[in-house]
Amino acid sequence: MIDELRQIYIFAKTVDHGSFRSAAQALRLSPSVVSHHVGQLEERLGTALLYRSTRKLSLTSDGERLLEAAHTMIDAVEAGVQDIADQTQQVSGILRMTVPAVLGQSVLTDQLAQFALANPKVRLELNYSDTRQDLIANGLDLAIRIGRLEDSGLKASKMFDLRRRLVAAPSYMRTQTKPKTPKDLSDWDWLELGPVWKQKRVFKKADKNITLSKLNCRISVNDVYAMTHLASSGAGLAVIPEFIAEKHVRDGDLTYVMPSWGVDPVPVFAVWPANAPKGGLIKLLVNFLNGTVKTDNV
Repeated sequence: MIDELRQIYIFAKTVDHGSFRSAAQALRLSPSVVSHHVGQLEERLGTALLYRSTRKLSLTSDGERLLEAAHTMIDAVEAGVQDIADQTQQVSGILRMTVPAVLGQSVLTDQLAQFALANPKVRLELNYSDTRQDLIANGLDLAIRIGRLEDSGLKASKMFDLRRRLVAAPSYMRTQTKPKTPKDLSDWDWLELGPVWKQKRVFKKADKNITLSKLNCRISVNDVYAMTHLASSGAGLAVIPEFIAEKHVRDGDLTYVMPSWGVDPVPVFAVWPANAPKGGLIKLLVNFLNGTVKTDNV
């Protein structure tokens, strides 16, 4: 049956192209092979399908009936193949991911929206939380992590560096003596984001590095937006993402403290299970974010 279907296909293409030679070129076969398959089909059916001359072909009445049936068959198969191809080219599925709450108003969230718009058959389930969740135990496909990664057996890709700034309210700054170096800030009131970012404060200026490890942290809070509000209320110094600080500094709620000294940025990674398909939805989103989220925008 398979041989017969192949012969019918070659017969139809021969008629459509008007000659054995033209059909052979289109099918990437030799003219003798095309002629052989048509002859075999005629022998199998016990009737002539084509009248051959040196310059052209003409159909017999049986050939006309078979050609109509062949076109119906070919059109149906080609339509089915195209439908499957279109379906596989359209990304679809559910992607469950966890993202640190601090990035809820960042460019990263804008890019997740763009990914969703570009892939209308993909459902994103986003969990914004600063509680680090276990991907496997919680059935998550992807996580965005801030800071140092643990050796967990997960695959990872660095997305960008999150720039940070040291800020305080103008009212708080008026109560303090103007600092000359970051070391002068050790006994100031500090706001701590814990436990997610509990770490030393490293300040850089040209080739100088100063690390502050023992700070006077009077308030610990688990939400960066709450910490920003506390800082703008005059509760102390805070190290917050630059994209959050910019608006508050423009509005006059906060001011940059020792702006000539930079605060070390923290790396942001995407992590996912090691057994995820290489060409699957997870990798598609990671590649999308890597291509659209730039360090100078976050």
